[in-house]
Amino acid sequence: MTTGTIRKDAKMRELLKSGRLVVSPGVYDGYSARLVQQMGFDAASTTGAGLANSALGMPDVGILGLLTNVDLCRHMARSIDIPLMADADTGYGNAVTVFHAIQYFEEAGVVGVNLEDQESPKRCGHLQGKTIIPAREMAKKIEAAVRAKRSDDFIINARTDAIALEGIEGAQARVKMYQDAGADMVYPDSVRSLDDIERILEVARVPVSINIGFGIRVRAPTPMFALPRLQAMGVARVSVPRITLGAAILAMRNALTALKDARDDDAPPDRTDLCTDMGVIMGLLDYARIEKLEEEFMLEEDLAARYPNGKPNMLSEGH
Repeated sequence: MTTGTIRKDAKMRELLKSGRLVVSPGVYDGYSARLVQQMGFDAASTTGAGLANSALGMPDVGILGLLTNVDLCRHMARSIDIPLMADADTGYGNAVTVFHAIQYFEEAGVVGVNLEDQESPKRCGHLQGKTIIPAREMAKKIEAAVRAKRSDDFIINARTDAIALEGIEGAQARVKMYQDAGADMVYPDSVRSLDDIERILEVARVPVSINIGFGIRVRAPTPMFALPRLQAMGVARVSVPRITLGAAILAMRNALTALKDARDDDAPPDRTDLCTDMGVIMGLLDYARIEKLEEEFMLEEDLAARYPNGKPNMLSEGH
């Protein structure tokens, strides 16, 4: 995929300054990343929980490692043209580790990272039992992250889990300290109300990102907010980390249930209401681009041998 004439991180900065709420669905693989772009969203974001769940089959309790995270992000970032932000969890160690982690993520092609103030091993923001590091220690991590990045446009999004542990006043104090340390955006996790968001906006001098748990019904402290209301308040970005993963699990369960319930003496049902056809998948993955590259660069005799029936058209092969 091409990045166009403007760097993706600069494009993300433009979006955050536009005054229009940036809605950033969570992605966890190539399918979800490409689908978010195809559906017309301006940006996407990875979710550490989603990557741990989907790639490792593990809960989000600090098992996903730095280089695994970076490698997964690299493949997704290069598959789309829209900006992709990543989840760097706690930075995988102290401030020195954060310095190197930021450079790995930036080299992977993402436009910025979330960096949070939980203690390691961290856990999903909607889980109980979270603990956070001292604010001064987190500020040093942010300073290291800012020093490490090579592009001024690369975004350090400082997440704080303080609301659940220190209340909104504690979160406000941390937001002040984190932006003073150089954070480009702040992300108060587990906000409980619009009033919480207003209190954060009162002290924030940098863009504010809010996370909403679309489809999360259990132990989710953050309610669903109307997106126009968030924009009117001055929120710059909203991430929806679990929307694609949760939708995929539900769809897979429904399709597998139909297969399991098929009668033994019948062929499994061809449920086009449950499974998309191959043409949609090939279109999403842009197989037509491969056809064009083959026509441009393969020898004519090799192309004729590969496609004896004429000009290749992968989308019409009946797959």
